[in-house]
Amino acid sequence: MRLIQTPRFAALLVGAAFLSACDVAREPSANEAVPLATATADAPTTQPLAEDSNLYGNCEPGEGGSGKTYMGREIAEVMGHFGVGWLERPEREREERTDLLVAAMTLKPTDAVADIGAGSGYFTMRISPLVPEGVVYATDIQSEMLDIVTERALEVGALNVMPVLGRIDHCGLEPKSVDVVLFVDAYHEFSHPREMMRSIAAALKPGGRVVLVEYRAEDPEVRIKERHKMTEAQARREMEAVGLEFVENIATLPQQHILVFKVSPER
Repeated sequence: MRLIQTPRFAALLVGAAFLSACDVAREPSANEAVPLATATADAPTTQPLAEDSNLYGNCEPGEGGSGKTYMGREIAEVMGHFGVGWLERPEREREERTDLLVAAMTLKPTDAVADIGAGSGYFTMRISPLVPEGVVYATDIQSEMLDIVTERALEVGALNVMPVLGRIDHCGLEPKSVDVVLFVDAYHEFSHPREMMRSIAAALKPGGRVVLVEYRAEDPEVRIKERHKMTEAQARREMEAVGLEFVENIATLPQQHILVFKVSPER
């Protein structure tokens, strides 16, 4: 049986299918991303270009570091699904002013938003009611995290939330399918940042935005492991390397940068 559904209902349908491991055949809507089901999340499926390979290196691992470098920055270790308690801690909104971050995204009701490295869905659930005519793609490479997101979306009736299982070198989103991409304290952990950002740049619609949120490495008062922080200069260098244009640094958060980038509207 082939089902044709609206994007909001399709999102919930896919979420339920992800949770129960059912195989439902249906026609994807025009605003819907299709997860790359044939790929595994723990291994790249494409060979990096020579120019990309030259940007990677190795080093003696520092505290919280992976021992792999990209453009001179040591990539951090990944927080696994056992870190959900940290992501959902009650004091997070007060400490990080997550309410100010969501407001700074200036979302439109029709926006398609991708929460990259969505984790437990902390921001996915806060974005969902702001885009009632759009969709929120909760993407992660850990199926355990997407199980949590799916359960939460079903519990609260967030019909516009769609879980997407990505890979370490691809976000899992369709080309030109999203208006806004959000990363919150996730990008610095990407093991293949060059390849991942190329896939994200391709997933943005013309004029689409990337909102990159990272703890400020320039500020010694931000008491986070060094490998889990980034400077504005380093972030701009890495984003601009894949063709994204810097727009602004919104300095409203107590500990983090809100760095906004965009793709060319003519692309």
